[in-house]
Amino acid sequence: MLERHEIEAFLAVAEELHFARAADRLLVSRARVSQTIQKIERYVGAPLFERTSRKVLLTPLGARLYEDLRPLYDGIGDAIERARATARGVGGVLRVGIMGAVGHLLIDVLDGFAKRHPDCEVQIREVHFSDPFGGLRSGEIDLSVLWMPVREPDLTVGPVVHREGNVLCVSARHRYAGRESVSLEDLADELVVSVDASAPVPAYWQQGHAPAFTKSGAPIRRGPSAATFQELLTMVATEQCISFASEHVVEFYRRPSLAYVPIRDADPILWGLVWRTSGELHRVRAFAEVAAEIAVAKGIPQVTDPAAG
Repeated sequence: MLERHEIEAFLAVAEELHFARAADRLLVSRARVSQTIQKIERYVGAPLFERTSRKVLLTPLGARLYEDLRPLYDGIGDAIERARATARGVGGVLRVGIMGAVGHLLIDVLDGFAKRHPDCEVQIREVHFSDPFGGLRSGEIDLSVLWMPVREPDLTVGPVVHREGNVLCVSARHRYAGRESVSLEDLADELVVSVDASAPVPAYWQQGHAPAFTKSGAPIRRGPSAATFQELLTMVATEQCISFASEHVVEFYRRPSLAYVPIRDADPILWGLVWRTSGELHRVRAFAEVAAEIAVAKGIPQVTDPAAG
């Protein structure tokens, strides 16, 4: 069985691909790192690295070991951190990612968490629809409020915290601006704003808010792309395209140049909590527990099958 310092040495060399840099990272000598790696290779029974005078590379076996070992090592650290957090209560800083004005719909959750866990500071971080998962995966955000569905293998989906209608955002000069409502079928001849093709946005996630097809199967054409909601609003106002929007934008993003029209046959939009599975700190779980209790009190339906959205 490998000891912790041996695992740390292997991970450091695998990530740095350089023995000297790995040694600096671990605050030990290069010779010690080299000896530790040799010991691990003897234990495993095969080389884990290809070494030349110019570079260090993982062997296929070494790459597989790294892929298996990294999440397990992170999980041990997270488990210890959760135990420590439980022992001392929920404290520290919780960084919550919010898209647009959604945070204003969760004041009761934020207030409830602050009342129950006064030693934990909540910091709000803005999340853009063009990169919904980046902050979670980099560790800059502890949990985010995102529209459903989220089907990412490294992310955990928590309770649904808000449910609302889907509306159409158009220029105030658009032919649909004065309507009481529209159907998805009405959008087949329109250009709907899109997310840049190079953005890290899964197609299923974008379609969870902005369907790609009408109910009859007609395609809804994608137009120019936007990276932020403010970009989107300006593009719509100047009649470059139209856009799907969450119902709450009607209240929080009123503009003389824009009109919002309910989409009568669009599926409702569900917003839920999402966090990195390997980063499930005690305070993340505590926040999710408060949010779930409030959702139940409000009668907000929960999604049990992620594929159902």
